[in-house]
Amino acid sequence: MSEVILSGKGVTKRFGGLLAVNHVDISLNKNEILGLIGPNGAGKTTLFNMLSGTMPMTEGELSYHGSVIPNPKANEMCKMGIGRTYQICQPFSNLTVLENVMVGAFVRHPKTADARDAAQEVLKRVGLEKRAGAGGSALTLPELKRMEVARALATEPDVLLLDEVIAGLNPTEVENIMELIREIRAGGMSIIIIEHVMRAMMNLSDRIVVINQGSKIAEGLPAEIAANPQVIESYLGGGKH
Repeated sequence: MSEVILSGKGVTKRFGGLLAVNHVDISLNKNEILGLIGPNGAGKTTLFNMLSGTMPMTEGELSYHGSVIPNPKANEMCKMGIGRTYQICQPFSNLTVLENVMVGAFVRHPKTADARDAAQEVLKRVGLEKRAGAGGSALTLPELKRMEVARALATEPDVLLLDEVIAGLNPTEVENIMELIREIRAGGMSIIIIEHVMRAMMNLSDRIVVINQGSKIAEGLPAEIAANPQVIESYLGGGKH
């Protein structure tokens, strides 16, 4: 039996009269890559925001390592070991790449020298060590995506939530970042990833959850999801993605 590391039960978000996420149950097993897919506006990022404590739930319950988290808040979740990236990469443009990653490292390493050492190690891990001195605004899109991953990794999480780190990349860059994600998992990380690049999701994910109009409509192995008629109708659109 797999150990569940992070779970949400009945996770719900209402914005006034809009039900953005509707009583979703979701669980992440230790050392698993869980894919989260669905059309634009389905509620995936809103769900991520609640799983990371960035946004309060209207209803529901989060558990981490089997313990319920009362009133989850982003800074507390980060300290617990839940790191995340954001869909839109927003580096601190007045800081170097190394300094950007140090911002994440300060969560575990309050001393500047220690945070710098930790950030340098993370930059090596994601293949950006040669860009350490560059300005955050000087990076290419693939480099920005890697720096976004590096900032999250620098918080030394157990769980990594990746929000569209593959979107906008060419096929070679997609392969490269998929390899990086596999390496991160091989190092003991448990990962939830939101992505629209279906080929990547089918190849990366151990299991996939499908969200449509705020509700979970399917869950299973990639092959099961690819063959699910409801998923094909609501999301895959006969192979458009």
